[in-house]
Amino acid sequence: MNESLLRSLTPAVIGVLVRRGADFAAAEDAVQDALVEAVRRWPDDPPRDPKGWLVTVAWHRFVDATRSDAARQRREEHVEPEPGPVSGADDTLQLYFLCAHPSLTPSSAVALTLRAVGGLTTRQIARAYLVPEATMAQRISRAKRTVTGVRFDRPGDVATVLRVLYLVFNEGYSGEVDLAAEAIRLTRQLAAAIDHPEVAGLLALMLLHHARRASRTTPDGALVPLAAQDRSRWDTALIAEGVAILQTALSRDRLGEFQAQAAIAALHADAPATAETDWIQIVEWYDELLRLTDTPVVRLNRAVAIGEADGPHAGLAALAELDPALPRHTAAAAYLHERAGDRATAARLYAEAALKAPTLAERDHLTQQAARLNTGRQ
Repeated sequence: MNESLLRSLTPAVIGVLVRRGADFAAAEDAVQDALVEAVRRWPDDPPRDPKGWLVTVAWHRFVDATRSDAARQRREEHVEPEPGPVSGADDTLQLYFLCAHPSLTPSSAVALTLRAVGGLTTRQIARAYLVPEATMAQRISRAKRTVTGVRFDRPGDVATVLRVLYLVFNEGYSGEVDLAAEAIRLTRQLAAAIDHPEVAGLLALMLLHHARRASRTTPDGALVPLAAQDRSRWDTALIAEGVAILQTALSRDRLGEFQAQAAIAALHADAPATAETDWIQIVEWYDELLRLTDTPVVRLNRAVAIGEADGPHAGLAALAELDPALPRHTAAAAYLHERAGDRATAARLYAEAALKAPTLAERDHLTQQAARLNTGRQ
């Protein structure tokens, strides 16, 4: 059984049913039933046209469910006959926009995207997010009810779709589903369906970040900062692909947030060592990013880059303009104070930052940095 084939066909099949008159919730349920039937029957009797087979079975399930509901008799009378094979590109693209509908919360949009576009089961999504399956089922059910009946009479918001995919990617890996890899798969699929430089920019950004994955943690899960990573473990094929995609996107002269972020990631990937990083150009890209999206997080990262390009005191001056309550502000201040030679202040700030760390791995890393300075180690 080719599970990846089933997952890749899922959004197109749902899209066909929605186009033919099924509401989203009913279409998604019918397709899930068809997928179960495919798992049961395909190993012994594989179809010549997998998508057409899924459309036929899912449509039959939808019609059967409609007939069983007396309240929907009027609607059933207007349902078209069984659909034949159709192109899935437009349907898949519509499904992306539907799952990223602005009426959904970010967490619901992510869950619905993984279920409807990604083809993951509720159990897989729940395990990935480390929540009970019943909790995730309720979240997905509410999301489906929210978008049921939504029709598109104008182009969808590409930025919202990309934001949802970026959220999926940032979840990384937990449980049996590698969400970072899943986000890359879905973004590749979107890039094949829509010609947009920011879609390419997001794909490039994901590939460039994912290329460093193997070096980001130790075997026991401890964080390894960028400067200490073994660059020989970076995936050069992913880096080359990401850079090529980025260069093509930038050549279109329609710069967006994800392209700017990818350009920064590409400069990090291009440097053979931290000391050889082109920090001046990175600061310039952060300036572009500020012009596109002036957020505190971008300003924080820019302050650290300034500390590398122009010296730690310049970085601390840029950091002083930001709210100290900003997440990771204290950790950035600790790093820059250490670069400036103020080890006592850096140790104190590392310890403070550890108490605010959002993850256990980050807390342990910051605690170790404080201990290293307090014991006089380099």
